[in-house]
Amino acid sequence: MRVLLAGGGTAGHINPAIAIAGYIKKMEKDAEILFIGNKDGMEQRLVSQAGYDIKSVVISGFKRSLKPKDIAHNIATVERAIVSKHDAKKIIKEFNPDICIGTGGYVSGPVILAASRLKIPTIIHEQNAFPGVTNKMLAKNVDRVMLAIEDAKQHFDKRAHFVVTGNPIRTDILTADKNQSRKELGLDDRPVVLSFGGSLGAKCINKAMAALIERSAKDKRYQHIHAYGQQGTWFPDLVKQNGVKIEQSPNLDIRQYINNMPTCLAACDLVVCRAGAITLSEVQAKGKPAVLIPSPYVAENHQFHNAMAMVNKRAAAILEEKDLTGELLIKTVDSLLKDKSVLEEYSKNAANMAITDANERIYKIIKEIIG
Repeated sequence: MRVLLAGGGTAGHINPAIAIAGYIKKMEKDAEILFIGNKDGMEQRLVSQAGYDIKSVVISGFKRSLKPKDIAHNIATVERAIVSKHDAKKIIKEFNPDICIGTGGYVSGPVILAASRLKIPTIIHEQNAFPGVTNKMLAKNVDRVMLAIEDAKQHFDKRAHFVVTGNPIRTDILTADKNQSRKELGLDDRPVVLSFGGSLGAKCINKAMAALIERSAKDKRYQHIHAYGQQGTWFPDLVKQNGVKIEQSPNLDIRQYINNMPTCLAACDLVVCRAGAITLSEVQAKGKPAVLIPSPYVAENHQFHNAMAMVNKRAAAILEEKDLTGELLIKTVDSLLKDKSVLEEYSKNAANMAITDANERIYKIIKEIIG
């Protein structure tokens, strides 16, 4: 089997493609896999680290502003789109794949369109409740549109062929045990709050969590694992100024990154986080109650739609960034952790939303289409 994957721009598009590739290699060790990514995208690093070959095209999105620099950018984008289609077609012909899979991001547009016009089987995967522009554009041109969430269907062309697969989830997330993870992290029976705002960090989450962490440093009510991210290096100084001595507070685990997410997620009783699609799929897979703070800065406000898909099923609480304060976060966390019946309801409903066999479903579709 020869498989070509295209996706990029964010880890939310790249990691599902890598997970799909990994499962294909697990099932068919002689499978040949090639990625196509944007020349300067993070996919170049992530795909290479995962051990796969990647070819490049140059593509960008349009700016909505009419400022002179944005008009110039849009003219360049049109030129790149023409060149990228040619480059993608050349790569596809040279590799001669049995199937092409797009997982979103600008780069998947010219690749999947070129493959479709060359009569090569094509499928796309949409991770979010509200689909991205590229996938919406491609939907009616591909053999299958794989959805993480049923709710996404209403935003696509009705002529598309849909199948709900869920998002691919790392095996170590699925297998991590709560009791063993708490033991490994040195945690006791007090509630554990896990909070993070992504690899870069989220200023609003950091500021609000600082208030809750300050209180916990005093009353020791909760145990915390908090990651402040690449752009939150000011966070330790902030809590220090508020009188928190992290090194003297064993109930506080404050770090820049969470490199052992399977362990931390399994161990916690409540998650406070953004509403990225892959994060929510992992939260659902572990049946974790969550307080979701969707980023309002992402395309099509898709994190809000992701969050509401859980909120509407009584599987999570939502706090919008415009309303977020330390006081409101403390009130929300206290309310949830005090009421075990609500925690259990959220946990059960989150678990009911989980699709833990996404890799198997996607592989089955690939095999069906190839024939």
